[in-house]
Amino acid sequence: MTKQRILRALDWLNFFMADVGTGIGPFLAVYLTATRHWNPASVGIVVGAQSIASVAAQGPAGWMVDWSHHKKWLVTGAAAAVALGCVEIVQAPNETAEVLTQVLIGVAAALFAPAIAAISLGIVGKKHLSRRVGRNESFNHAGNVIFALLAGAVGSWAGQAWIFYTSAIVACGTVLSAALIRSGDIDNAAAREASASAVVSIRRLLAERGLWIFSGSVVLFHFANAAMLPLVGELLSKGQDGRSALYMSACIIAAQFVMIPVAFLTGNLADRWGRKPLFLIGFGVLTARGILYTLGKGAPYLLFVQSLDGVGAAIFGVLWVVIISDLAKGSGRFNLLQGVIQAALGMGAFLSNFLAGFVVKAFGFNTGFLGLAAIALAGTLFFALCMPETSNYQPIWQRALEVKASQEMSA
Repeated sequence: MTKQRILRALDWLNFFMADVGTGIGPFLAVYLTATRHWNPASVGIVVGAQSIASVAAQGPAGWMVDWSHHKKWLVTGAAAAVALGCVEIVQAPNETAEVLTQVLIGVAAALFAPAIAAISLGIVGKKHLSRRVGRNESFNHAGNVIFALLAGAVGSWAGQAWIFYTSAIVACGTVLSAALIRSGDIDNAAAREASASAVVSIRRLLAERGLWIFSGSVVLFHFANAAMLPLVGELLSKGQDGRSALYMSACIIAAQFVMIPVAFLTGNLADRWGRKPLFLIGFGVLTARGILYTLGKGAPYLLFVQSLDGVGAAIFGVLWVVIISDLAKGSGRFNLLQGVIQAALGMGAFLSNFLAGFVVKAFGFNTGFLGLAAIALAGTLFFALCMPETSNYQPIWQRALEVKASQEMSA
């Protein structure tokens, strides 16, 4: 198979991953609200269960991807597990069963981000990673648009339960696309950012200040962002049981159409502009979005504001992989560090969904949105003041190795 065909298979893998990567959480929130008539607090617990399961699974998932020479099979198995979970969402008889289903989905979905990034890095190399990740994200968002349209139509015509059955069927595309990539096509050393020296120890890895700063920034970003889409979906679903799936599809499509070009552009600008300015733009748009939700009413206005998610989410989706590649340079721990950051992402998403539901129940939607905006502003300031630019970053272990080599030459 030529490299061009391999890259096309990677394109389609990202396209079909759109619905399995998150277990279609936004549709779950609408399904539980509009069809089962659950209150926001219960919905928050169930949606948040997937996030907290991912927090626990991310580290082991990243470690597994680092050491595996069969990365495509990890993707295949995880996609099959998520497909089974999507079917079980409809069959689950109570809140406990729904929570357990989301735990299964969260554990399986933990493998997707590190595995796809590792496959990409192992195929194209560090030099072309920014552009490749931008392309990955563009195809993923295009898949989200198609699936959201399909889910909206299926949910309106056949009932919302069929959204989850459709997701399970579409997951087969993920399995077929992964099968087209041979394990031999992936440079496993490059896929984990390994250098000629030994793999860096966990202790030295944890001494890297930039990793802690970026982890905190990711927690704040997703603490502010994760609950916004489900809350907008719940707001639009009130009194609209028959059209709630269409409204949620419209929310997703509005943002995903923006994400496609923004992700592609971010991948092309990351090396020229640097990572930090672009990431700050994403944080700033997230802050503005939380405020704007409170300044108007009606479906058209809320859909317009939701489209701004396409800017922040696309920038984050590209840059977090690139920044981790910078921080992991020469460590051999690229995918483990992805797991750490995914855990931070999951923690932020869990806090967002869990706490926002209770805040909205007690104080209303506007208070919930303003609270999320305040968290986004705090994240903007923290990232601006503390996070270094990583495009030419030298991690602590590389500095130590250079000092050691210099001392040996002097001796």
